[in-house]
Amino acid sequence: MLENSISLESLLESHERPFIIIDNTLTIVGLNKAWEQQFSVSRADVIGKPCCNTTPHCRHQKLFQTLETYDATETQAEQQLTIRGYPLLDNDGKIYLGESITQVTHTLTTSDRQNMAGSCAAFTAYQQKLSQAAHTRAPVFLMGETGTGKELAAEFIHQHSACKEHELVVVDCTVLSDDLFESEVFGHEKGAFTGATSTKKGLFELADKGTLFLDEIGDLPLAQQPKLLRALESGQFRRVGSTTALKSNVRIICATHRNLPSMIKAGQFREDLYYRLSVFPIQVPPLRERVHDIPEISQYLLAQLSQRDEQQYSITKPALIKLLKHTWPGNIRELKNCLQLACSLCTDQHITETDITYITQKSQEIEYTQPLKSHSHNNKNPLIQMEYEVINTLSTKYQGNRKLMAAEMDISERTLYRKLKRLELN
Repeated sequence: MLENSISLESLLESHERPFIIIDNTLTIVGLNKAWEQQFSVSRADVIGKPCCNTTPHCRHQKLFQTLETYDATETQAEQQLTIRGYPLLDNDGKIYLGESITQVTHTLTTSDRQNMAGSCAAFTAYQQKLSQAAHTRAPVFLMGETGTGKELAAEFIHQHSACKEHELVVVDCTVLSDDLFESEVFGHEKGAFTGATSTKKGLFELADKGTLFLDEIGDLPLAQQPKLLRALESGQFRRVGSTTALKSNVRIICATHRNLPSMIKAGQFREDLYYRLSVFPIQVPPLRERVHDIPEISQYLLAQLSQRDEQQYSITKPALIKLLKHTWPGNIRELKNCLQLACSLCTDQHITETDITYITQKSQEIEYTQPLKSHSHNNKNPLIQMEYEVINTLSTKYQGNRKLMAAEMDISERTLYRKLKRLELN
């Protein structure tokens, strides 16, 4: 049984809004109570009937041909409705179409979605919670696995908040050592230490009246956590080498993939800082809970890659089905990397099933523990060879600037450092 497949019966029960399921013969096979109430129909009268009377123009038929999620609007009884359809994969591996009906509100518009793609129930509930958080000043605590898009969530909250006219400043806590923390976060005065040739504003100061996003807060050194807590509670701080107290009014968002309550018990994270940061907790759903969004997310990512490469990439139906069957332990980041590789391997910018390649956890462990001894084109692992060539090209492009290289690869500088070490690229 597929781990990320769905039971049609349970899916119908989990939807509060009108929801209908159609099979590949364009026959209605299920609908929920909300659908009956919305359209004043009985399940017994509808199930087994064709989905549309206008078959040549049937939007459902097109989805089974392309597996592309669609959005449409329709007006009924002077009420505007949003219709969203997406492919479903049942426990038996058969593809169905799920279609939901939502009454249009002005809370979130199409332009509001920005660079977040999805339309399933889990994503809609998640995005509504982000919208609620945006309209408060309470610190937001984003919890979720690596690769789920926590930074995109922080951007969404910032852009829909009262702080949107000011800066969103990202603090990557994974690179803040004890030596760097105060200088990076609070800034320093000229001559404060060797190498401080000029005065530097810290990230806390730069985020004044805007949003300060503390990414991977669980990696912040324990010794520096009291200093951050004092600054957050009072809004005051001092640059390194200065006796003058400065003030900064910032909106706080933090994120982590770690279990902070467990770290608190182990003495690795301060309890008072945790409670200061986790006023408005939001769980970021993993991709395996958003299987129905995979076609829509894939099309969105391919559009980005097409624009970047000045190409027009497309993907076949069997390739999309293969994506639907994977469990995606690395979430959206893994999906993006998978599609980037597929774009490099495919012929005529057309991705087929054979172009879809996964890197399993076991192969990742081998990849990260064994250095690459040979960089010739005869290397037995084409994925490692391709990774070597990509990083080597970026190193030349950015003259070894790791920050710029990591940004283009959409990974942290720490991850890039491990890759450079493993590939013996200095």
